[in-house]
Amino acid sequence: MLDTWPWDGDLEVVKRALADGRVLAVPTESSYGLAVDPRSAAGVDAIYRIKERERGKPLPVVAASLTQAVELGVEPNEAVRMAAVHWPAPLTVVAPLAPGASVPAAAGGESLAVRVPAHERLRGLLRELGHPLTATSANRSGEPPICELSALEAILGDAGALVVGGEITPGGPASTVVSWSSAGLRVLRRGRFEL
Repeated sequence: MLDTWPWDGDLEVVKRALADGRVLAVPTESSYGLAVDPRSAAGVDAIYRIKERERGKPLPVVAASLTQAVELGVEPNEAVRMAAVHWPAPLTVVAPLAPGASVPAAAGGESLAVRVPAHERLRGLLRELGHPLTATSANRSGEPPICELSALEAILGDAGALVVGGEITPGGPASTVVSWSSAGLRVLRRGRFEL
């Protein structure tokens, strides 16, 4: 049986779980995501193990605000500024990291996928924690996204994860993903947000 933290629970439980390297399962606009502090190499490594994901693939991040994303090291380029007009929304931007920014979730790359989610309670948690979290889909690589607790048990049962909220998520398309180049805005994945 997975441990569940209710939205009105003691925040110290979540902080302690993250500090101990435990993975959170957090609801997003569509499905559950796996969440750790993106600055934690141990936390990021735990997600790769759970997802059986190829190391070197960056993990997307959710932030409470543009300011919180910038504090993590995200450079507010043209695509980020465009997205910020629409945030909170299921709109993810692959943005450059500031020189010298060390974010293990970026997997050694120079960019990071970030969004301010449309899930109000998740944004509230991010505000209270004071930092972003990863939000890669809570499924093994190549498998469908997870929307219900029973499916979370199958992937997280032995991982010591903490489920946040415990609700059934709505399913449907994941976030739209965009990036910016000299040619302008590029849609990398069409999803929940209509451009």
